[in-house]
Amino acid sequence: MRLAPRLLVAPFLWFAFFVLIPLIIVMIVSLAQRGPYGIIQWTFGLQNYFNAFNLRYSGILVESLKLASVTSLICLALGVLIAWAMATADARLRSFYVMALALPFLTNLIIRIYAIRLFVGVDGPLQMTLSHLGINFDPYAFTQNKVLVLYGMVTTYLPFMVFPLYGAFEKFDFNLVEAAQDLGANSLQVFFKVLLPNLKTAMGTGLILVFVPALGEYVIPDLLGGAKNMLLGNLITEQFLKSRDWPMGSALSVILMAILLMFSALVVLLRKRTKHGA
Repeated sequence: MRLAPRLLVAPFLWFAFFVLIPLIIVMIVSLAQRGPYGIIQWTFGLQNYFNAFNLRYSGILVESLKLASVTSLICLALGVLIAWAMATADARLRSFYVMALALPFLTNLIIRIYAIRLFVGVDGPLQMTLSHLGINFDPYAFTQNKVLVLYGMVTTYLPFMVFPLYGAFEKFDFNLVEAAQDLGANSLQVFFKVLLPNLKTAMGTGLILVFVPALGEYVIPDLLGGAKNMLLGNLITEQFLKSRDWPMGSALSVILMAILLMFSALVVLLRKRTKHGA
């Protein structure tokens, strides 16, 4: 049943007022200049975009892309295994596994990140255990580093990858695996020629769901990485709140949105080609 056209006006207006117009304002501000005391000077130009690609900001952008990419790939590897195990588990356990994955989302993200900090921090359970085992270590080496940021990112975004893959695995006919094995296919051939073609759509969806928020993430790097691990999300926040350079923050935000749109378009294009090629 299709909705009447008049009922579509409300969501369209909501989208226009709360998404489209703010984005247009951000694009306009990105072309302005920062004045004294953080005042916006409405002198338009592309200087903020040129500055965004200087050596310092480019390095932060590359680091952000690397972290988001590594996070997505780790989530993909773990997500395939977890979703596969969930889909082939006993029917009574599947609901339990789904609840176990969804349960962390009932807790605020900041609380979860602080829980990780307490676990690995000085006098935390991890360091107390290592001390009791007589292992010498630097108590501050466990806190605020890149590995901890990556762990926090994977922990936070892993369910975004697992749920689409779990849906694909549930629909998959595992008799095809048995048929391929009967015909002499080994484990790698079964995975790449039987399983993988049926998971491409779910994998593309999972990659978008993980990569997009991971690239703009600033809470996790800020709390687990410290000031030494500046990423794009932290840089944008700093421009708006500390430097009071709204035009520069807006330019960086537009660049971030452009990268995310390009990535999403690329995944959609690959999915269409796969669909037409199938």
